[in-house]
Amino acid sequence: MDNFQSLQYFLPELIIVLTLIVSIFVDFFYSDSASHRTGYWSLAGLVTSFLVLMFYRNDIVTTLFRDMLAYDPFALFFKVIIAISTIFIILVSISTNEYKNSRMGEHFVLIIVMVFGMMLMVSSIDLIMIYLAIETVSIASFILAGYLKSERRSSESSLKYVIYGAFSSGLMLFGLSILFGLTGTTKIFEIREVLINISGDAQFAIILAGIFILAGFGYKISAVPFHFWTPDVYEGAPTPITAYLSVAPKAAGFALIIRVFHTIFTDTGALTSTSWLSQTELPWPGIMAILAVITMTLGNLVAIRQDSVKRMLAYSSIAHAGYMLMAIPMLSGEGIQAIMLYIFMYLMMNLGAFFVVIVVKNKTGGETCEDFKGLGWKMPVVGVIMCIFMFSLTGLPPTAGFIGKFYLFAAVIKAGSGFYWLAVIGVINSVISLYYYMRVVRVMFLEGSKQEQITLPGTLLTVLLICLAVPTLLLGIYWAPVADWVRNSLMFFTQGL
Repeated sequence: MDNFQSLQYFLPELIIVLTLIVSIFVDFFYSDSASHRTGYWSLAGLVTSFLVLMFYRNDIVTTLFRDMLAYDPFALFFKVIIAISTIFIILVSISTNEYKNSRMGEHFVLIIVMVFGMMLMVSSIDLIMIYLAIETVSIASFILAGYLKSERRSSESSLKYVIYGAFSSGLMLFGLSILFGLTGTTKIFEIREVLINISGDAQFAIILAGIFILAGFGYKISAVPFHFWTPDVYEGAPTPITAYLSVAPKAAGFALIIRVFHTIFTDTGALTSTSWLSQTELPWPGIMAILAVITMTLGNLVAIRQDSVKRMLAYSSIAHAGYMLMAIPMLSGEGIQAIMLYIFMYLMMNLGAFFVVIVVKNKTGGETCEDFKGLGWKMPVVGVIMCIFMFSLTGLPPTAGFIGKFYLFAAVIKAGSGFYWLAVIGVINSVISLYYYMRVVRVMFLEGSKQEQITLPGTLLTVLLICLAVPTLLLGIYWAPVADWVRNSLMFFTQGL
């Protein structure tokens, strides 16, 4: 589809760009104390973009801007995920005390930049567009992680983020350049056609390209051993940004991994393939499975030793990336469906857990287990809601987290007896995670003294927590609408482009 025809399917991104321009402009007219109002303009544009996404037809599969981007249900699903998580983050940013000494206009502008970059990420089918989209998201993330310039911890997290990000981007770009050198094209579908018929002499180069690209993508989803930035950045960044980084960029990263690896490195294309690219002797299923095991195990074991709840949730997010990676080697529709379903469930329970950390930090100024003592008696509503999120992150019924993990483990088991060991390790890791999640519950209700006076967080924070907690419970009982939505979003894989 040419550039002019593509505009009708690019409307959500155009609204985001317009929102970005308007947010920059209106911020000039607000004083420092009123700069948070820029967030309302950003929110209005984001909601408009979200509504356009919801009204788009879900049965069209085509390419935009001369095969640079894909328009398909798969991309629309992840764009909705990105929009929902960003709406929550903008609202909670207005409610937190962390920005009380900072001008907030640039904060919302940078978030909108990230949204635009992530929407391009989930649609990219060209190597150049993939790299530009990732860098757009990364550069805005670097700045947001160090947004609290007066806090040394925030500046340190931003610096570490930049260093690791630059290194991983270099590796990924090297891998992409090898693919271009081998095939002479930057279009991922054309690359696959060339690689299928390429001479066996290119095997080593293909393996090298795959490993370097996996390193770059692994950085975005915090997969071990590309996770080193995650704990320090998550702990030092403002908590709303930590919550955002744990959900939206991770979802975009998984979308990119699925699209690229299931297109370029398989014999016949996504969902129609039964094997990885035969031109290499590299055991991709085994590598991906081992990567998943190491990621979930390290995340869970190190999380046990954390006293900071925020840092514990950082290692927890690494473990959850490992759970989702379990379904990558399957090359099946069930595996991709499980990842997509889990990402939606994970959005609610993980954002909710971080929002409770924001409530506690607003009240006590800290985020350690010590600050959570007696929370169930001081703020019983918040305490009960936090329990729901902890149960869900563990994967206990009847919560959304249980349904998400059930689909993941089911996809692994359906792939055959060769992957049973992977499902067993996943279950063992879920049991391990029970220890540190329940530690938070124990501290809230079994430690600290009872309080006669019960308090609530601000109205907006309370509403946000309820809006996340209620679906986390309901989707553990009735999840058919979400499962149907995810299933319909696999059209990209069944029809191709």
